Amino acid sequence: MTSSSDYTPPRIWTWTKPSGGAFANINRPISGATHDKDLPIGKHPLQLYSLGTPNGVKITIMLEELLALGHSGAEYDAWLIKISEGDQFGSGFVAVNPNSKIPALIDRSGAAPIRVFESGSILLYLAEKFDAFLPKDLPTRTETLNWLFWQMGSAPYLGGGFGHFYAYAPSKIEYAIDRFAMEVKRQLDVLDRRLADNDYLAGQEYTIADIAVFPWYGGLAKGWQYGAAEFLSVQDYKHVQRWADAILARPAVKRGRMVNRMAGAPSEQLRERHDAADFDTRTQDKIEEVKQ
Repeated sequence: MTSSSDYTPPRIWTWTKPSGGAFANINRPISGATHDKDLPIGKHPLQLYSLGTPNGVKITIMLEELLALGHSGAEYDAWLIKISEGDQFGSGFVAVNPNSKIPALIDRSGAAPIRVFESGSILLYLAEKFDAFLPKDLPTRTETLNWLFWQMGSAPYLGGGFGHFYAYAPSKIEYAIDRFAMEVKRQLDVLDRRLADNDYLAGQEYTIADIAVFPWYGGLAKGWQYGAAEFLSVQDYKHVQRWADAILARPAVKRGRMVNRMAGAPSEQLRERHDAADFDTRTQDKIEEVKQ
């Protein structure tokens, strides 16, 4: 990649070579399927096709929280979509999400299947379907949605902006890293000020807003996002730290963080989840023991 000092954009941009970086093999300027591949279908009403990224973890946390409340209709199959291998460009996945991004959900509980894509839409769909984690009173509901949509608009600066240039770009560009580090720290300050006087983002109640924001900004605060905790001085955001610790202590969050996960300790990876018992019998450490 050239530096900003010796690159002049052409009058018309054309795609002539891969952009470089960690995801160069799957990046392209067009949409649509690259190959024919049907999606698997399990036994439960809800079929999730995902990966244990922050956007994927939002949904597995939500589903585990719903199950913890006793909503048996929230039982689900979680199928692994390996985005580094291009699974999201299979014809079956594109039919569910034409944007080819995880997570994608199919609800087969009714007369006709319903597809739901975009993590915020999935959270809202599940909250309304099961009447949970979305307050009914208009002021608190609105505040919940304020923060849900704040996450949708803000996280791209953290992920595609800071995360890309700090951790994944083929070269370190000072201007890009400084620009996005400044914005991420501003966002952390926004959260810290909100949480100074509120247990959770919508007030005193845990909602889909917290479920949406936690995997991104809680992950950053607790040090598992981009290895950037020291660089961003995340320990300074005391209220974000308190909030992240409270959410991380929830059993459903611990389970949700394991599903479709392909990194970290094998005992914390449940790459596919098809039954509640899988947390005890199908984690990656147990699968590797059987193979041996």
